[in-house]
Amino acid sequence: QVQLVESGGGLVQAGESLRLSCAASGSTLSINRMGWYRQAPGKPRELVAGIHIGGTINYSDSVKGRFTISRDNAKNTVYLQMDSLKPEDTAVYYCYLINSGTVYWGQGTQVTVSS
Repeated sequence: QVQLVESGGGLVQAGESLRLSCAASGSTLSINRMGWYRQAPGKPRELVAGIHIGGTINYSDSVKGRFTISRDNAKNTVYLQMDSLKPEDTAVYYCYLINSGTVYWGQGTQVTVSS
């Protein structure tokens, strides 16, 4: 089993920054990939950014150039630095982890960007 604990959400104004963190614990020996999805009210969950154990990174087009994902393998923690936030970035952000073929999810953290 793997547990994910997220932190760092909040309320900010447009143009400001936030940093999300997601720490994994439990059976983390076979982590393949970690990253972030988000879900806005009335919309499907969408991938924001992901990072492979080998370092390959991908971003959704909507956040490229504004968000940066990084990972501390020693701490089994993934971060999402969000700069130049926009009101359309408002959503619940979920951390995910793929371990031995199983997907685990965090509890979600609210990010609200006011205009």
